[in-house]
Amino acid sequence: MAGPETPPESEVPEGAGLAEHPLTARRLEKVARLRAEGVEPYPLGYDRDAAAAELHERFGSLDADTRTGVEVRVAGRLMNSRRLGRLIFGVLQDHSGQIQLFAEAGGLGEDGLARFEDLDQGDWIWARGEVMTTRRGELSVHLAAFALLAKSMRPLPAKWHGLKDTEVRFRRRELDLLVNPESRRIAEVRAGVVSELRRQFEERGFVEVETPVLQVQAGGALARPFETYHNALGLPMYLRIATELHLKRLIVGGMERVFELGRVFRNEGIDARHNPEFTTLEAYQALADYHDIMRLMEEVIPAVAERVIGATEVTYRGRRLDLRPPFRRVPMLELVSQALGAAVTPATPVAELRALAEAAGLQADLDWGFGKLVEEVFDQRVEHDLWAPTFVIDHPIDISPLARQHRSVEGLVERFELYIAGAEVVDAFTELNDPLDQRARFEAQAAARAAGDDTAHPVDEGFLQALELGMPPTGGLGIGVDRLVMLLTDQRNLREVVLFPHLRPEA
Repeated sequence: MAGPETPPESEVPEGAGLAEHPLTARRLEKVARLRAEGVEPYPLGYDRDAAAAELHERFGSLDADTRTGVEVRVAGRLMNSRRLGRLIFGVLQDHSGQIQLFAEAGGLGEDGLARFEDLDQGDWIWARGEVMTTRRGELSVHLAAFALLAKSMRPLPAKWHGLKDTEVRFRRRELDLLVNPESRRIAEVRAGVVSELRRQFEERGFVEVETPVLQVQAGGALARPFETYHNALGLPMYLRIATELHLKRLIVGGMERVFELGRVFRNEGIDARHNPEFTTLEAYQALADYHDIMRLMEEVIPAVAERVIGATEVTYRGRRLDLRPPFRRVPMLELVSQALGAAVTPATPVAELRALAEAAGLQADLDWGFGKLVEEVFDQRVEHDLWAPTFVIDHPIDISPLARQHRSVEGLVERFELYIAGAEVVDAFTELNDPLDQRARFEAQAAARAAGDDTAHPVDEGFLQALELGMPPTGGLGIGVDRLVMLLTDQRNLREVVLFPHLRPEA
């Protein structure tokens, strides 16, 4: 019987062969016995016409001890079963939820009841029977027939033991999904967010495109790339760190509204908000600037929340979070000035800014320029306090090599980052479309790269030649999809919203 056999997961070693442990060896013997009897333990040809959730929705209000006369076919994983006299009760789990199975000799016959009792927890089965409620009012399927669809060779984590170790949950996500309904809910919300983001941009006339993942040069962001090698071409290549440059080339080509939803890769640290590969939506709109993109984000972010979770007010880390516009707008230098207790402007000498940063307890490298110092002060002293949705606007030019110079303040660019609950969710610019300015900035980045900064942007001649054809005024944005899902599912660790996050191999 499935229930009594089931041990805590730790009782069956992860790497143990099937014949090496009594529990798995017993299941292996069952497979051999079934085949000897002419029963295929992994058959084809069965279908279903009802899911668990549909049955609960349709018949959930029935009185106790009711027979409906409605026959259904269901299929899923047998999560547990128990015998009560000559009756056997089982719990079948499919993609939508769980439904009770009710087996007795009157429906299955004595042989059928014995075969049902021989099933193990975790077996995939098909069942046909009448929808009914028990004397206690439990909605059930009264079995008239069943079939084994896939024999489970390893026991699931025991229901009373659960699967709580986060390392095991992330490494064995299939087990996590089987026993933790919250993990399945997060995966479904993520799918909804991706689908709704796509719909929001398509409804506004944006065309979804695909750009190369393998690139000769990794550009579009200040980040360290993953390197690989193309054997046929004899070329070192890189996994993309952003989709920006190719998307802007499409703007040059006359596609005036484009977006791409996909993975990007950065060979950098792993923590609660960073994973080496992550999902972004980048979009570019001709004849727009960063003010237009701010308005767009004030429309899209709450619309996604409303459509996916049914609300624009959420609870995150125990605090209320209101995603309704308008969002606060604050210049980055204003926030940094408040954090340092002294006015910081683009004209502030680097030495003075370094002294202010060090007085505030930051350790500043001697080679950091104005923009890097501002960025570090902001990261360490400001961003974690930005709870309500906040557009942090007008960044230093030297940390924004692809953004247009500010139209009225020298030394700054027209850029914003949208912070929600202390995390950056969107990064956006009025895009730099002056090819001479762009070349000069690339060359400055190349000098920094030659001096040892391996995150500095390389000179991309193909992109520069595209800009030289003429790119219209353009607004662009990048949305961190993983972080948006974290907000909408109340998760503090990005690995909770990525089905298969990166982990060190087991020893």
